[in-house]
Amino acid sequence: MAALATTEVCDTYPRLVENGELRVLQPIFQIYGRRRAFSGPVVTLKVFEDNVLLRDFLEERGNGRVLVVDGGGSLRCAILGGNVVVSAQNNGWSGIIVSGCIRDVDEINRCDIGVRALTSNPLKASKKGAGEKNVPIYIAGTRILPGEWCYADSDGILVSQQELSL
Repeated sequence: MAALATTEVCDTYPRLVENGELRVLQPIFQIYGRRRAFSGPVVTLKVFEDNVLLRDFLEERGNGRVLVVDGGGSLRCAILGGNVVVSAQNNGWSGIIVSGCIRDVDEINRCDIGVRALTSNPLKASKKGAGEKNVPIYIAGTRILPGEWCYADSDGILVSQQELSL
């Protein structure tokens, strides 16, 4: 599945932007990973300073999906690390968006996958297994539902209620 240029999507679908079916995430994320542009159906996860469920998700077959994680915006520890991103790449995930921190940046930047996160932090997350899968989440000023579509590139991140084409 080819990634679409977010600027072209916004220019092509202004009515979807106006009515809220196509939403732009606030520009708060740093770009990591070799894949600068990615897209796919959204899977959601809500966790806080705990990465067990995130790791479990990314060990599954991704089939071109994008995992969007509400990490509560915490900057106190990293909930995504290099080994997990390698697993996600090998399992066919298109991208990962984390409202939280990552670690092992050099390893993540060698992976052919798109990763967006607030920043990096060397401290590991806890391993309690707490969180919720496939629930509505709210990150970067935007409500995101499982099954919606994500389009990301160097210009920004879009979420659409439906798959779009140009």
